Amino acid sequence: MSLIDGLLLTLISTVICIVFPKLLSIILATKTKHTSSTPAQVKMQETETTTEVANLPS
Repeated sequence: MSLIDGLLLTLISTVICIVFPKLLSIILATKTKHTSSTPAQVKMQETETTTEVANLPS
């Protein structure tokens, strides 16, 4: 394998490693937007809590 072939393979590999994750994240982001079009309704209940701090002897 010549130097040109090695550089070409390195360049192609670099482009694939940079572009593939971005492309994959775009595809997965659009998939999740379509599948979760209705947001889940979560009701939070208010609870009263009292916190007591104990005084420790010094």
